[in-house]
Amino acid sequence: MRILLVENHEDTLTWLTRYLQQLGHEVCGVRDMASAIEVISSSKFDVLINDIRLPDGDGRHLLRQMEPQPFGIAMSGCGTRADRENSHAAGYRHHLTKPFLPDDLDALLEEAASQIAEKV
Repeated sequence: MRILLVENHEDTLTWLTRYLQQLGHEVCGVRDMASAIEVISSSKFDVLINDIRLPDGDGRHLLRQMEPQPFGIAMSGCGTRADRENSHAAGYRHHLTKPFLPDDLDALLEEAASQIAEKV
């Protein structure tokens, strides 16, 4: 799958990019909203995985700017019920609370692949 990964923490971005690439995905990793907006203006993605708290804005606004809308997975260090509900209200299918286990992400990517295959 083509994945847009938006994460402002450099080490987390590097690790997640490598992990997703090892799983066989094509990954575009950026560190802020401005870079993500630039990338989505010229590319299409199957999955958006993004941090909610970015240095230049609220990451929940990214999903709404993407056409067609990809399978959205929000990430945040905050995992209250309100945080999860806000992510779902913004259109994200899931909200991962950091730190999360790779198996948790794997399960969501399997769900995304299944839904993408159904559309084809």
